[in-house]
Amino acid sequence: MAAIITDKLKNLVVDLVKANDSDASNKYYAAIGRSEAWNDSDVSPTPLRTKSEENRFRNSMQSIKLISDVSLVIPRYNWSSGTFYSAYDDTQVGQPTNAYYVINANQQVYMVLRASISATGTAVASTVEPTGNTTGTPFKTSDGYVWKFMYSISAVDANKFQSANFIPVKNIPFTNINSSVAETEQKAIQDAAIHGQIIGYGIESAGAGYGSAPTLTVRGNGSNAAATATISGGQVVKVEVADSSDASLKVANFGSGYDFANVEVSGGGTPSKPAKVRPILANSGGLGHDATIDFKASAIMFNAKPSGTETLDFVIGQDFRQVGLLKNPQVDSAGHGGQPNTDSGTSIAFTAATGRALKGLNFSAVNNPFGEDKTILGVTSGAKAFIDKDSGNSIFYHQNDDTGFRSFQAGETVNETDGTGQGVLDSAGAFETAFEVNPHTGELLYIDNRSAVTRSADQTEDIKIVIQV
Repeated sequence: MAAIITDKLKNLVVDLVKANDSDASNKYYAAIGRSEAWNDSDVSPTPLRTKSEENRFRNSMQSIKLISDVSLVIPRYNWSSGTFYSAYDDTQVGQPTNAYYVINANQQVYMVLRASISATGTAVASTVEPTGNTTGTPFKTSDGYVWKFMYSISAVDANKFQSANFIPVKNIPFTNINSSVAETEQKAIQDAAIHGQIIGYGIESAGAGYGSAPTLTVRGNGSNAAATATISGGQVVKVEVADSSDASLKVANFGSGYDFANVEVSGGGTPSKPAKVRPILANSGGLGHDATIDFKASAIMFNAKPSGTETLDFVIGQDFRQVGLLKNPQVDSAGHGGQPNTDSGTSIAFTAATGRALKGLNFSAVNNPFGEDKTILGVTSGAKAFIDKDSGNSIFYHQNDDTGFRSFQAGETVNETDGTGQGVLDSAGAFETAFEVNPHTGELLYIDNRSAVTRSADQTEDIKIVIQV
């Protein structure tokens, strides 16, 4: 049995995720971790969709930061002179090899309604950057391309959601005095959209033996759509939205009100093989009515920007090699000393802006300073751990499958196994500092393995997590 997932379902899924994020009861966090090297060459492996992979991420987690910025995003295609672009086509699956939209140098996004085709049917590269014409009325550049302005990306949205590979896209439900110029501009485009336009034509068969251009008649439940054909070598090589008196652009020639249509091809002499032309219809509501649908948005971006220590919750002078997306983590109010919550404890939602996922050890005496990225061993307990941060009389650490998960004991001596660090733990119950956020709670939705990133006090990381449906 053959089946498909439509673009609208993909769009719906990412919309549901975005709506879920907007629910005040849900908290999404960007998580970073794994200070230890991946291997001898420190080459990051591809993460696997397994419970074991998830556990390894949680065990090495360092810190989390609340995500407040979320947007739908689409692949980024910068306009570039000499590039062949495709026209929008309602038969296209996903994103075509040749993009059907571009972003220009002014952060304006345009859709290609008509790619430039020579009189002989040869594709022509774009050489004139689309600019201006922000009313949304289709316009033609001197290289023969027909464009429609869709929206601009504000400086604020670009900072949050624009990357080398993605740009933000959204629908504007309403505007008010707090709306940006870009939002007001886009809302006007949405409101001016015309339902049932035929925005282009595809040639299914060029035919053969035409002595002159045939007449194209659009039939359907709409009105006023008009098209003209160009022949070369007895074949139909180009079909454009136009009429006999004006080969440029009249909005009326796109028609309106079409939910279905076909094109009748007649005249042109006595062709040996008739041409076949199909109409290309805009999405419901009209082109520009909802840019997220027009551009087949099927990805969502979460953005967080940890800066420095983030009130001492983030480690500086240390590496991280993993980024994750964590939903609704918890704190362990029963104080289980870093252990997962149990039925005997009371767990509450973690809601702070930042949180530390590392446990700590406090020393009554440090005979030799400890070093970050070293491995420590409790002489009495046999507990092992990786040091993430050394703070003199205390350290922050994590354990994983390599170290095991034995607990350290109060008053015991702790030695570095790969260095000279040595200290004696406090004998009181305060020898261990629990984490602020329990890394073993919450839904882990995303894992990204990468090369080491070293954090510093004056550094801000720009974490952009993209979930693709």
